[in-house]
Amino acid sequence: MTDRPWTGPQPAMILVRPQMGENIGAAARAMWNFGLDRMRIVAPRDGWPNPKAGAMASGAGRLLDEAGLFSDVGEAIADCNFVFATTARHRGLTKPIMTPERAMDHARALIASGQKVGVLFGPERAGLENEDVALANAIISVPVNPDFASLNLAQCVLLTAYEWRRQSVDAPAEVVEMAKTEFAEAIEVQKLGDHYEERLAQAGFFFPETKADGMKTNLRNLWSRMPMTRADVQVFHGILRQMVRWKERGE
Repeated sequence: MTDRPWTGPQPAMILVRPQMGENIGAAARAMWNFGLDRMRIVAPRDGWPNPKAGAMASGAGRLLDEAGLFSDVGEAIADCNFVFATTARHRGLTKPIMTPERAMDHARALIASGQKVGVLFGPERAGLENEDVALANAIISVPVNPDFASLNLAQCVLLTAYEWRRQSVDAPAEVVEMAKTEFAEAIEVQKLGDHYEERLAQAGFFFPETKADGMKTNLRNLWSRMPMTRADVQVFHGILRQMVRWKERGE
């Protein structure tokens, strides 16, 4: 993994398993058009760096030079407190669905409160997988023509970046007052999910085996949908530990 420190009051644009260098470069150009320069790239199909991306980025090549490179989505969002997933398809996952306008308004308020926000963009062929979307807190869906809903990767990035820029100009930000805690990062929520998944597996919860993967995805979706603080995460860990201790004492 390589990445520069998170330094700006802006969301990170996270390209998940992008397939064409040209689209990565076009996405960088779209970001820089609207003042965004925090790009993260997850497992690009053709490796990294990609000369085709640099050629397409034109004057936005710096974004590619400084982009974070990650092996999977969980690693790419580990330091985020809130994650959006962009998708045009119904996923069967219960999550808030926002337009780019509403999403970037919410992102601006979150960032003003000290949180780190990421936006996931899926690969060109089929978009994000359910396992990717399950890790997000909310979905961004563009009201496109239902008979032709597919957006190019760079187009989707551009729409989101445009709304961020537009919402950021002289717009008042909502601030959340924290009570001696901080919002949980995605890595903390993932570890909470790991803890529950491990203990539930030991208890035989994931039955029958043919449904286990879907049950685990639904659980991950539940955790990511909850806006948790670090204190909340510790409470849930503590609840499970105490239940296990109680069960062991009973035996």
